[in-house]
Amino acid sequence: MPHRKIPSSSGVQSPPTPFLHARISYSSSTNVTSSVPNLQLESGWRILPVFTLYGVLTTELRWKTAQFAIFYYFFTGLGITAGYHRLWAHRSYNASPPLEYALAMMGSGAVQGSIKWWTRGHRAHHRYTDTDLDPYGAHRGLFWSHIGWMLMETRKSPGHTDMSDLSKNRVVRWQLRWHLWLIIGMGFVLPTVIPGWGWGDWRGGYVYAAAVRLLFVHHSTFCVNSLAHYLGETPFDDKNTPRDHLITALVTIGEGYHNFHHQFPMDYRNAIKWYQYDPTKWFIWGCQQVGLASHLKTFPDNEVKKGQLTMQLKRLRRAQDDLSWPAENNDLPVVTWESYRKEAEKRPLISIAGFIHDVADFLDEHPGGHAILLRNVGKDATASFFGGVYTHSNAAHNLLAMMRVGVLLGGQPHGSEEYLIPPAQKLRVVRYNEPGYLSVSSAYSSSDETIP
Repeated sequence: MPHRKIPSSSGVQSPPTPFLHARISYSSSTNVTSSVPNLQLESGWRILPVFTLYGVLTTELRWKTAQFAIFYYFFTGLGITAGYHRLWAHRSYNASPPLEYALAMMGSGAVQGSIKWWTRGHRAHHRYTDTDLDPYGAHRGLFWSHIGWMLMETRKSPGHTDMSDLSKNRVVRWQLRWHLWLIIGMGFVLPTVIPGWGWGDWRGGYVYAAAVRLLFVHHSTFCVNSLAHYLGETPFDDKNTPRDHLITALVTIGEGYHNFHHQFPMDYRNAIKWYQYDPTKWFIWGCQQVGLASHLKTFPDNEVKKGQLTMQLKRLRRAQDDLSWPAENNDLPVVTWESYRKEAEKRPLISIAGFIHDVADFLDEHPGGHAILLRNVGKDATASFFGGVYTHSNAAHNLLAMMRVGVLLGGQPHGSEEYLIPPAQKLRVVRYNEPGYLSVSSAYSSSDETIP
């Protein structure tokens, strides 16, 4: 296809449009109607960085052009984040026809394929996350998930996804029909013409508002597939690689809270806290305020909090597993009172709350001195420990439990049952398959037939 030149009132010709060299195919694997060409942009993505570097080195950047390029970056980027992604890929809100057409044109300016092609890959990414059916699966490496999946040949096609809803959408069909002209017009012509007619910067508009801006928009989107699966934390679920991080949000127009998004993809938000950076959410909300959008979907807050609590419990469990705990009661020998008294003649053993404790290593460390401990060797010191002599702290109770060496036959002769469990063990994280977990199967053994 011949190079398209942008007219200039100054007589300076703009460089050739790099994306017009992109290969056109009629691949059925993209779920795009075979009668309409699906523009494959692999060639353009290869040459864009080289062309951009050349343009930057040979073209002066004017202040007005820089401002417009930044504006147009967000303008076309929102076409992807608010349009391709949250509207069409996830149906997280309803858009009025004017907004749909606007988003289709804005997304075309980002030159990332048609709505249908883009959505088909993204839905496969969610359905088959971190598997070989994920078109840009993070399990294949950072480079692959960022851009390698477009530059390198692969024999595997993305997993199957349902696209019937978009096949019936008139805006999607309209964009698909005029897609080639829309990407030329919105991706290159418009960002060149506005600086050219506005302040006479045809070449700068083409280089900075079109090419450079396009490079940033592309890698902004690519970071959602790559960086958002490597950088950050997993506050809602750690089954797969998506993560939340402010840096990713900053470079992706708010798409960086990816762990939340993969857990709750139908939610129109990526960031749920007011201070988190998500301009796409703000844009959609603003459209709702002026009547351009409606039915903004949010996942039930109760279920969102369950996800957060689950991850908090997992972190607590890992911290819990790193600590040393008293021996389990069933692992301790059961000792009669007579045997305890006899053994206490050989070493300093004290009975407290039904457990026998070896305090040999603590005699010199006891804040009240070793004499108090020695007076209770071979005796029951439950009353003394729990207020008779001194009301010990929870920390003291926890430390005492680490000295257990046996269980007194017949249980504790004095005190309350609450003394049996150290404070640190009264609230523990227990897995479903561990002793002490309340199984849901117990509900089926109840004879109460009343349904609450």
